[in-house]
Amino acid sequence: MTSLKSGTAREPAARPGTGAATPQGRLFTEHRAVGGKAAMLDRIARAQADVAVIGAGYVGLAVASEAAAVGFNVACLDIDAERIRSLNDGRSYVEDVSSEAIDKLRRAGRLVASTEFDLLDRCDIAVIAVPTPLTPSKEPDLSAVESAAEEVRRHLRPGSLVVLESTTYPGTTTEVLQPLLESTGLKVGRDFWLAYSPERIDPGNKRYSLRTTPKIVGGVDPESTDVAAAFYGRLVDRVVRVSCATTAEMIKIYENVFRNVNIAFANEAAQLCHRMGIDAWEVIDGAATKPFGFMPFYPGPGLGGHCIPVDPYYLSWKARQYDFQVKFIELAADINANMPYYVVSRVMMALNERRKTLMGSTVLILGAAYKPDMADTRESPVYKIIPLLQGAGARVMYSDPYVPELSITNGRPQCLKSTALDAGVVSEADCVVLLTRHACYDYQAILQDAQLILDTRNAYGFAQGTPDKLVRL
Repeated sequence: MTSLKSGTAREPAARPGTGAATPQGRLFTEHRAVGGKAAMLDRIARAQADVAVIGAGYVGLAVASEAAAVGFNVACLDIDAERIRSLNDGRSYVEDVSSEAIDKLRRAGRLVASTEFDLLDRCDIAVIAVPTPLTPSKEPDLSAVESAAEEVRRHLRPGSLVVLESTTYPGTTTEVLQPLLESTGLKVGRDFWLAYSPERIDPGNKRYSLRTTPKIVGGVDPESTDVAAAFYGRLVDRVVRVSCATTAEMIKIYENVFRNVNIAFANEAAQLCHRMGIDAWEVIDGAATKPFGFMPFYPGPGLGGHCIPVDPYYLSWKARQYDFQVKFIELAADINANMPYYVVSRVMMALNERRKTLMGSTVLILGAAYKPDMADTRESPVYKIIPLLQGAGARVMYSDPYVPELSITNGRPQCLKSTALDAGVVSEADCVVLLTRHACYDYQAILQDAQLILDTRNAYGFAQGTPDKLVRL
């Protein structure tokens, strides 16, 4: 999701046909209806409430397309002019939302995209789905949320619903958004409604979509919960109401920290198993045969995605405000953050055992995306592993059919291009490092041609034995 930085100049709307917002549909021809809760619930029930989604990334675009698909008129708002052009040309850049769906909704006049936030004037519902990254010192960076909320504040009118979906620390909705929006003189519960509903988008998941994943909804007050739940009830099969927005925020953090902690245990156990000469993957798969009381988590080269690597630091930062230190959570985050360094050390050891040094060796990275069969590289461990290998003197190439190029910073910015994968490229590499288990790779051919493989994803499996050239994390 593209950041909405404060003070960023908006791109001017282009002429019709150039890819920027083109007025069409009821959303751009009528002023927003105003009324009380009953009127708003009625408009939602009849899909007559106009919706603005701020942030047209993985989360925002999914919400916008689902809302438009059920009949709402929706405006996607983002400062990324290229994204806006793509959407208004009927092209999606998100794997989980097809271009066909976007083009159909655009042609029906139910979905438009724009860099012009004045469209908020004509919307009844504003959904904020912008990034919440970390600062260099690993503290919450809410600049995009604050910028989006400021745009909403400028256009806030009575009878509006505002929902935050961005992952954040517990208290953001009431401590940051509510005071800002109420500075207009309007009051939550009396004049407008404010809620938090955490995104649960899992990019590339073919089983669970936005509609089929239960949606947590917590309002700042009961009235806000009612209105927000009614809206999401049109988009998803099941809405789960919770007591308040802060609880909803904590639920999102809890879900992701749960995974972070368990992955950290798997990563640390894998390092111990390596020292002991035990196959960690066999251990985990064996334990997973227990039908109760166990859930398998697997080691890897490092965490990726927007939430899991970030959320522990959001919770840790918030806990310190209550004179509480989440030592267990912080330790888990540190273990996972160290995995790229561990991967590089394993490459170095594997080469050393074959009388080679990392300095001067050619290393081929297989996979740059953080998940298989998709192009999402957010927080991918490749961004640490490549600079570490280069810093040790290795010549590094990468191959990923989903990621044609990478922007890497190693002292200075550099742009790497994906290398076409063939027998010559594989055989010439002193070490192949498998980071992403894409289904399109011919793993047997790679094993046959490679001099050495470090498999960080157990793509080859313990049942196939461990040839001398194959090393597992």
